[in-house]
Amino acid sequence: MKKVLVVEDDNISMELVSEILNAEGFKTEAASNGLEAIRMTDKVLYDIILMDIELPGMDGIEATRIIKNRIKYKDVPIIAYTASAMRGDKERIMKAGLDDYISKPIDVSDFINRMEKYRNGKKNRLNQNSLVIG
Repeated sequence: MKKVLVVEDDNISMELVSEILNAEGFKTEAASNGLEAIRMTDKVLYDIILMDIELPGMDGIEATRIIKNRIKYKDVPIIAYTASAMRGDKERIMKAGLDDYISKPIDVSDFINRMEKYRNGKKNRLNQNSLVIG
């Protein structure tokens, strides 16, 4: 069972994503900010991290840089899960070292399909088109 760390400061969004992933057979844990995510990755090796970008204190980009600097997390996909959808945001986020980009709110079937690719061990960056949610 793949372990996913969901880093999200909005409790409703965190619960929704966790419920979807749990229903699909993923095991989820949650962190509400970047510092908490870093602390959790000290103790557990997650298979995938969903990282909100706009977090209180340390943002998701800085938390990703710190996590990705660890040898054990070098190849672990960290996926931006964010409402940041302004022109240039996706490029800025991807340039910062995140492996993929999913915009909020999510389209559930597209989200599940994207996560299935990571469950199946795809380590390379996926198609980097944003999920446009209707």
